[in-house]
Amino acid sequence: MRGWPPRVTVVLLILLGSAGYTYAQWGYGREGSFAPVFPPADFRAPSFTFCRLMYTSVRREPMGMGWRTDYPYAEINLMTRMSELTRAQVNFDANKEPKHYVVRLTDDELFGCPFIMASDAGTIGFSGDEVTRLRQYLLKGGFLWVDDFWGSAAWTQWEEQIGSVLSPKEYPIRDLPLTDPIFKSLFQITKMPQITNIMFWRRVGGTTTSERGTDSLEFPLRAIRDAHGRIMVLMTHNNDVADAWEREGEDPAFFYQFSPDGYAVGINVLLHALTH
Repeated sequence: MRGWPPRVTVVLLILLGSAGYTYAQWGYGREGSFAPVFPPADFRAPSFTFCRLMYTSVRREPMGMGWRTDYPYAEINLMTRMSELTRAQVNFDANKEPKHYVVRLTDDELFGCPFIMASDAGTIGFSGDEVTRLRQYLLKGGFLWVDDFWGSAAWTQWEEQIGSVLSPKEYPIRDLPLTDPIFKSLFQITKMPQITNIMFWRRVGGTTTSERGTDSLEFPLRAIRDAHGRIMVLMTHNNDVADAWEREGEDPAFFYQFSPDGYAVGINVLLHALTH
């Protein structure tokens, strides 16, 4: 919680006492076992709704589950905390659960989602139709956040795939400096955290956050912008920000070490995406 205003620090420490609230309310099941929930036809969210990208994996990564990675509790918990910590209008259903959907790039409902997220992005393989649709989505104003992909092999795969969507000569990938507005949408983030998944964290006893050893020591926040400077694609490589949301209720030590930072990044990104 370094560099955060005292008011924000107090709020997040209060959340530590309620960690597990979403697990108690929504229940919990084994990651990767949940069926996708698709949006209704002609979907247009009246308020913020989290959309997760369903894609085809063409390679495997240790501890990765393809598009299902971190689904659905990452989005449920993030949207719950966003509704608690901001005035943003989050889309809840009749049971007071945040609405969240899975979309494919070939679905027309994709264009009803101003924001989409993909985890385990270093396994993605886009088809020709998907390349065209994702390019259209991004250039029309869409925002894609890719997270939880580790090491040089995963980066190479992702860089090749997104390069087929957005020419790197016209739309280069750049590191975001800490002076970028995305680091201060709500929380003042003075240092980008590296967040690991809870299984790795337990296995190493919390001694490191680099899941690929020396091949994942660096973890800058990277982005691709359009011609007007708007972020179209955000990349948290060598990072698993979504695990800080998904696993918030499993272990108080994990929550305290990672969840405040993870929520600060997540909420800042959402607010930036929705206002730019």
